[in-house]
Amino acid sequence: MRLGKISTVENPAPELRGTARLRTALWWAPLLAIGSAAFAVEIPFFFLGTPSGHDVEFHLYSWLEVLAQWKHGIFYPRWAALAHFAYGEPRFIFYPPASWTLGAGLSALFPWTIASCIYIWIALVAAGVAMFILAQRSLDPQKFDRRDAIFVAVLYAVNPYHLVIVYWRSAFAELLASCLVPLLLLFVLKAVDGAKEERWSPIVPLALVLAAAWLTNAPAAVMIHYSLALLVVFFAWKRRSARILLVGAGAVALGAGLAAFYLLPAIYEQRWVDIAQAVSQGSRPADNFLFIHTSDADHDAFNRIISWVAILEMAVVVVAAWSARQWRETQRELWMALLGWAAVCSVLMFPVAGLLWKILPKMEFMQFPWRWLLCLSMIFSLLATVGLRRWWWRTAVVAVSILVIVVAWQHVQAPWWDNAADLREMQDNMATGAGYEGVEEYTPIGADPAAIDKDARNVTVDGPAHADIHLYRWEAESRIFTAEMSAADQLKLRLLQYPAWRVEVNGRVVETAAREGTGQMLVPVGAGMNRVEIRLVRTWDRSLGGWISLLAAIVMIAWTLVASARRRPSDLGPQLARV
Repeated sequence: MRLGKISTVENPAPELRGTARLRTALWWAPLLAIGSAAFAVEIPFFFLGTPSGHDVEFHLYSWLEVLAQWKHGIFYPRWAALAHFAYGEPRFIFYPPASWTLGAGLSALFPWTIASCIYIWIALVAAGVAMFILAQRSLDPQKFDRRDAIFVAVLYAVNPYHLVIVYWRSAFAELLASCLVPLLLLFVLKAVDGAKEERWSPIVPLALVLAAAWLTNAPAAVMIHYSLALLVVFFAWKRRSARILLVGAGAVALGAGLAAFYLLPAIYEQRWVDIAQAVSQGSRPADNFLFIHTSDADHDAFNRIISWVAILEMAVVVVAAWSARQWRETQRELWMALLGWAAVCSVLMFPVAGLLWKILPKMEFMQFPWRWLLCLSMIFSLLATVGLRRWWWRTAVVAVSILVIVVAWQHVQAPWWDNAADLREMQDNMATGAGYEGVEEYTPIGADPAAIDKDARNVTVDGPAHADIHLYRWEAESRIFTAEMSAADQLKLRLLQYPAWRVEVNGRVVETAAREGTGQMLVPVGAGMNRVEIRLVRTWDRSLGGWISLLAAIVMIAWTLVASARRRPSDLGPQLARV
């Protein structure tokens, strides 16, 4: 009996070898390289301050809002109480939770003036780590060594589009979502090339990537889903395999189920807000194709920056794809998939694709066609590594990328910067209750933030009656006060009307109205003493979404356990047969 062959030290099973490689993949060298590159991106912060890009106030105020509500015991906020200068908006129903949860957590742990810097560093490192894992698994180890994997990880972490996000856009959620694009390709390749006994197992990791996309950034999720469809259709056609299509469809369904606690309310409650403002003038795809011209000079200046960044990445993709002849011969399917994916991303950024932006589901709400650089940048980094093998070529790509950013900085549009005083002012606006500007697309129907009185009291009488008003609680999702009225009348609140608010007067639920012109909540009260309680209730769509997510999580865990149990005997079978 050859018992010695049972040992997995000298002859480990393929699965055990794969596990060992995964455990040793992220060791100190790649992490140090990626972390150092991400830190280098932030060196200007020490001299100029914090980048104040297009979306910076939206994100930073969201972090402060969430942190304040955590302190009051609201774990998952729904209502941004101080938006629209303390009239509020249902921001957290519609904006995915990953970025504001991470941002609020960092704001609780670190000084406020550096919280966004730490967030940016974490997001860049996460993107680099995801790309390193992809490179370790997808690049031929006989032709590409560990240095190649480290290079592609660093290049992706600090690619030109990421620099534009950091310095000009401050699109923190989109930046965080960039780590999901390499993982999408990784698990698609696993679904294509997986062993027979694991042919359905990629559904779970793919579903987790898709769910994470929905919970991080909605435009990125749309891109990732369309990219998944493109990849699975291509590989299913090449392999003549319907199984790949079924894996993709199963992952989409499971991913949507896992994210249903966010997705269902965000979809259903759009009827209660002015969501069409998300694609108003300036934010429409038609206003943001590459090299487009509008009447807004600042808009066009930024568009020139992003357009030249896109042209740079497209040019490198073409040159690198042509140069990767040896890699093309050994991994032709992957080469074709990447080139086709890059072509689709590129075409969608130009006006010629305008009709597609109108007819494809949810594409219009991506707003900016150049957002497809999120996917193109991953292809750019990977092809630059496999196609440009000589280090001087790679150095040239990095140098030209930096040059484009520097020239744009100096001659097209310089980034804006906030100093410590600007950041402290945000904190003061939250602490004093003054609030901040809201977002048009999250404004409840019938409300006009431009018409509201920023200095109004929390509760006033809307008619001729007199009232003695005492506030007992005025928190984000709960307000209690009393009003002793000289006559029946309506009370005007510093709160925008929204269907999820439940109002009780002296223990009875009452119907409220929205004040014409402003959209403020009007509460009817009678003469005498009135105790008014207002709560943001859990609507049916939020409850149903939560139950769907719970059910999807149970299905995912059960599937994983069953699949693991089925693999275990087959893994041991060949070894026992040799005994």
